[in-house]
Amino acid sequence: MICDRMGANQAPRDDSSDKISPDMSETDQIHEEFTGVPGRYWHALEDGRIQCDLCPRLCKLNEGQRGLCFVRARTDDQIVLTTYGRSSGYCIDPIEKKPLNHFLPGTPVLSFGTAGCNLTCKFCQNWDISKSREFDRLTDAAMPEDIAKAAVAHGCRSVAFTYNDPVIFLEYAIDVAAACREVGVRTVAVTAGYICEEPRKEFFRAMDAANVDLKGFTERFYRELSNATLSNVLDTLMFIRHETECWMEITNLIIPGENDDPGELAEMSRWIFDNLGPDVPVHFSAFHPDWKMMDTPATPHETLAKARQIAHDAGLNHVYIGNAHDKGRQSTYCPNCAMRTIGRDWYELSEWRVVPFGNDGAACPGCGTRIPGVFDARPGTWGRKRQPVRLADIPT
Repeated sequence: MICDRMGANQAPRDDSSDKISPDMSETDQIHEEFTGVPGRYWHALEDGRIQCDLCPRLCKLNEGQRGLCFVRARTDDQIVLTTYGRSSGYCIDPIEKKPLNHFLPGTPVLSFGTAGCNLTCKFCQNWDISKSREFDRLTDAAMPEDIAKAAVAHGCRSVAFTYNDPVIFLEYAIDVAAACREVGVRTVAVTAGYICEEPRKEFFRAMDAANVDLKGFTERFYRELSNATLSNVLDTLMFIRHETECWMEITNLIIPGENDDPGELAEMSRWIFDNLGPDVPVHFSAFHPDWKMMDTPATPHETLAKARQIAHDAGLNHVYIGNAHDKGRQSTYCPNCAMRTIGRDWYELSEWRVVPFGNDGAACPGCGTRIPGVFDARPGTWGRKRQPVRLADIPT
């Protein structure tokens, strides 16, 4: 869950049938003044409440109440985003850490997040940020133009919205994407894809790349461990793949005893092949005990290897394992002749055997088979470094 004790000014969660769509009774209301920028995607209800239409939770808010995500709130009879221009910090990462293996390989990405989340994953591995209720930690403030300027100053080819889900700060992320585009910097969304249809269109059409966390492949998993629904995430995957130019990769965190059943992994892999095609890269990532699942064991390496083989058997061409060291299964291979086209050792590129075509992917030099993705003429050389950044230190 997001927190053990919820303030009365936040849309409540309980075990009722309305669990996915938080509601609030008049008797629970506490008025609180919020500052922020006007939010999009909401409408007034006949009973005087306002419904947030950004994500499928459809939080129904009285004046002075926050949604479940904690960062979208009702004040002065409108929804405002309370974290616009505020961040939990900035760091330059390798793009492979997002993870994105077919998007500008080897390049540095300026990464940041805010606070809050619209999911309540019991296994959250960024819980100190995504579950944060302390806005005091959002000390590194920056307007969109500042972030774009910082990316250029540090030689970053892209900016990533990550650590917590960027759909909840949609207005900020889209403005940052526009500012980045003006200076030739791309933008990346690391997201669970839990968003309604209309905001989905605006958000992902503004992004250059996305890694979508497909957490499991049963409604039971989403309901019990994330308090969400699988069907909406599948809709997001379909939309990105078929109705945008946004490059997409998928991550599946394999949790022992929860979503590691070989039959479920095969069903998920077949769905990806049938609905998204064979060339969408898939990352099977290792779970480690965290947040509300400290008693669940870490994912065995052999489980990751088996999942990768299952996905390959289903026809997927580019399948990787993550959160584990495995040079062979983290590298890219030609799906036709099996040449290792991009070698990886953790986040270091060890081999580069592709003929790049920019936004149109690349080709295997051995047989000419297309390698899908977005590739520069030369690989990046950032390696595995992580470099914290203070935007206040960037010259104006």
